[in-house]
Amino acid sequence: MAKKNVLIIGAGGVAQVVAHKAAQWAAEFGDLHIANRTQARADAIIQTLRDKGHDMPFTSHALDAMDAGAVESLIRKIDAGIVINVGTAFINMTVLEGCIRAGAAYIDTAIHEDPAKICETPPWYGNYEWKRREDVAQAGITAILGAGFDPGVVNAYARLAEDEYFDKIDSIDIVDINAGSHGRYFATNFDPEINFREFTGVVYSWQGGEWRENKMFEVGREWDLPVVGKQKAYLSGHDEVHSLSARYKDADVRFWMGFGDHYINVFTVLKNLGLLSEQPVKTAEGQEVVPLKVVKAVLPDPASLAPDYTGKTCIGDLVKGSLDGKQGEVFIYNVADHKEAFTEVGSQGISYTAGVPPVAAAILVARGTWDVKKMVNVEDLPARPFLDLLGQMGLPTRVIDATGDHPI
Repeated sequence: MAKKNVLIIGAGGVAQVVAHKAAQWAAEFGDLHIANRTQARADAIIQTLRDKGHDMPFTSHALDAMDAGAVESLIRKIDAGIVINVGTAFINMTVLEGCIRAGAAYIDTAIHEDPAKICETPPWYGNYEWKRREDVAQAGITAILGAGFDPGVVNAYARLAEDEYFDKIDSIDIVDINAGSHGRYFATNFDPEINFREFTGVVYSWQGGEWRENKMFEVGREWDLPVVGKQKAYLSGHDEVHSLSARYKDADVRFWMGFGDHYINVFTVLKNLGLLSEQPVKTAEGQEVVPLKVVKAVLPDPASLAPDYTGKTCIGDLVKGSLDGKQGEVFIYNVADHKEAFTEVGSQGISYTAGVPPVAAAILVARGTWDVKKMVNVEDLPARPFLDLLGQMGLPTRVIDATGDHPI
């Protein structure tokens, strides 16, 4: 069987990790391609591959990914069998449409976002991607949604708990702690525009069989985690809650993200001043500007943080449930190191944890293991092949259960 050509869309920090991992595992694929609105940024990523000694064919393309027709045309031109979408979340639906038309497998790492809307009615996936389920099935393609780390790997952790630890799950608490330091006064680890939008709206969680609403930073608690120790995290809205709540209707599903006091203070000032608004305003000189885009323009490019980043991340699922009526809990997690990530692929650890999983998903699609010919979220797929492969690719999974702390 001919190997599938791969098209990577995007050229940010996560895309760089995807490109490096695809190059490392090039034997699994056919030709490798990367596309971005600004082709020079794609070329720059290819140069980082050359700097690491990768000399396989890797072709760049200019692409307006907001144009579904252009996406379809490029897929057909290069005969891409798998598209890994790691561009802005604003392009999900047009890239998905291009894949449906051209018959290519689709993989992304976040829910689609409408630039004019923030924190939409849950379940968020139901507003966009899930509406195309029938079209995906009729096209006979595989579409894997949210295949980054969170969402993505944490969804697989929940599925692993379901498959191997419990016959009834009572709660899933996803905890994301970045205990690293980038040395800047203030910066975001992902696109600031996308990053801030996560925290300016309503915090949705699934509890007691219904959606609960809170304000950002309203509910916090201290977690004592492996390697990173005691860390304060806050109940936050996040992509995976919107799909996990559909599979685990009888469980409480919450997402907790770690924030330091300095981040919260700066964020609060920016928000209270109106600088995180996506609505345009006019300056005294009559120029129309979007405050959020101005803030994005003056903050460091997340990709620029990598050389100075130190410390580690810890991301995992605390899952409580019962097996044969006996209650128990497990913590399934990964620890990543920022410096190690930079040494390997030239990116910081947050980008690394987000960029390795979609390549693992692409490999499983290429092998046929995950080529299910329908639209799925990660928790709908068997977790073991994914987590075992991630261990080989640099993101090993560990679990704390009744027997102690050990690899899965």
